[in-house]
Amino acid sequence: MLPRHMDTLLAIVDEGSFEAAAATLGVSASAISQRMKTLEAAVGRVLLRRTVPVSVIPAGEVLVQTARRMQLLEAEADSLLSGSLATVPLSIVINADSLATWFRPVFASAQEFMGPGLRLRIEDERHSLRLLQRGDCMGAVTTEEQPVTGCHSEFLGYQRYLAVASPTVAALIEDGTFGWSNLPYVRYNKKDSLEVEYLRQHQGDIRVASERRETHVPYFDGINDAVAAGLGWAMVPEKAATPYINSGQFVVLDGRLPTTKNHPNWLDVPLYWQRWKVESELLEKLTDAIHAAAARTLLS
Repeated sequence: MLPRHMDTLLAIVDEGSFEAAAATLGVSASAISQRMKTLEAAVGRVLLRRTVPVSVIPAGEVLVQTARRMQLLEAEADSLLSGSLATVPLSIVINADSLATWFRPVFASAQEFMGPGLRLRIEDERHSLRLLQRGDCMGAVTTEEQPVTGCHSEFLGYQRYLAVASPTVAALIEDGTFGWSNLPYVRYNKKDSLEVEYLRQHQGDIRVASERRETHVPYFDGINDAVAAGLGWAMVPEKAATPYINSGQFVVLDGRLPTTKNHPNWLDVPLYWQRWKVESELLEKLTDAIHAAAARTLLS
């Protein structure tokens, strides 16, 4: 397998098509196609689904991971020889709540050593490992302790969440208009299922009513705005919820609805940092910065 073939594979995956990869690499689409045929012949199997956009099958994921590792190590070797900063950006996956609460100090640390910069991708913490397995990123913040093959898993801390709503919604709860099963809910998207774990902890085996009204807001501040406006309740990080609680815009719901179990009125979600097992100075520095930021805010 020649390096140019591996670079071609990455270009196709990153750009989404053979034609776009050709434009990025400055070659013809037929040259891209020929390189992929050569690579697939060398490994003895198909690596990509020729869909729009192109998708990677499991065998291809192994090579994508390998290619990205090679790219990072080659860039660091070049930087050591030339005395300049490595040119490959570090790509990581993080959930929106972490990015908006405890992760921000990483930016200040990263500017000291991140010549090529960071590429952040937002994904729910319960789904981020899939991107790491596919080779789409070098590290991921996740709720999964079990490391992905070829990765380290390191505990960061607990993110504490509170169940909150506006006083208006809380009043509707008190008069019996709503219960846990049909209380309107605000979340990022369908992947965001944090309330299920919270309800299981506080209510046991409870099923959400199919007619429950939901509001989907795909960004952090929008969740808080929607809750304050009375669109429903949400699971919000304690750090972010506290100012709204102090100003009277949020009410903590626990205790306002009947409960069947005696549990604290919060949910602590464990977070882990999973990253490649490679000897990379940049990745080590990024890992140190992430641990330092997590230690400032997350619970141990």
